[in-house]
Amino acid sequence: MRVRVDLVPGPALPSGPAAPARATPRWTGVAIDVLRATTTLSVALAAGAKRVVPLARVDEALALRARSPDVLACGERDGRIVPGFDLGNSPFEYTADRVAGRTLAFASTNGSHAMCAIAGCGRRLLAAFVTASAVLEALADRPLVRIVCAGKLGRFALEDAACAGWLCERLAARGAVLEGPAARLSLRLAPRDAGEVRSLVQGSSHGRELRSLGPEYARDVEFCATLDSLDRAAAI
Repeated sequence: MRVRVDLVPGPALPSGPAAPARATPRWTGVAIDVLRATTTLSVALAAGAKRVVPLARVDEALALRARSPDVLACGERDGRIVPGFDLGNSPFEYTADRVAGRTLAFASTNGSHAMCAIAGCGRRLLAAFVTASAVLEALADRPLVRIVCAGKLGRFALEDAACAGWLCERLAARGAVLEGPAARLSLRLAPRDAGEVRSLVQGSSHGRELRSLGPEYARDVEFCATLDSLDRAAAI
């Protein structure tokens, strides 16, 4: 089966994007927000969270929680937990005792918009370096793949593009066709090994910004910079 891969390097502005026109049920959508949403939610789903509902706005998350007792309002604005939310955007918050069996209404500055942008796809995956190989295997039999990078406030983010490049490079090695210049250019950013992943994420502008917020954020960045620490791809 010939796999076709399309890449959107930075899709979404906080105004709330529509699903891409080509994102039909035939496509598998992959959202990437390495720092930190797709890393965090991959941890949450591995810890037994029931499902993730990505939302563009804070009030939508609070309204969904108000309607159902099993929902947690989760996410951040400007890197910090939203006042009134149950959880923020640190992977270390999403332990089994807090999220198992719960629905996560997730509204973040960037990542939730990338997730909303793949809403029209028949299957939707979350990708990050912590699940990179598992996501690659999950895409092996998917003929149409659309990768959407969250970026930062609608702008390019190195860590997201590099993660997309890691996936595109390995999919291309298996015979996939990379459609459009963004997918092909991402190959130049693909890190070669776990050491390069760590250096790239730690040294990215977003990584440095988060680390400046304090030791807990630095710990988040360190975890987000690990390759294949989780062995299952997260689906939403």
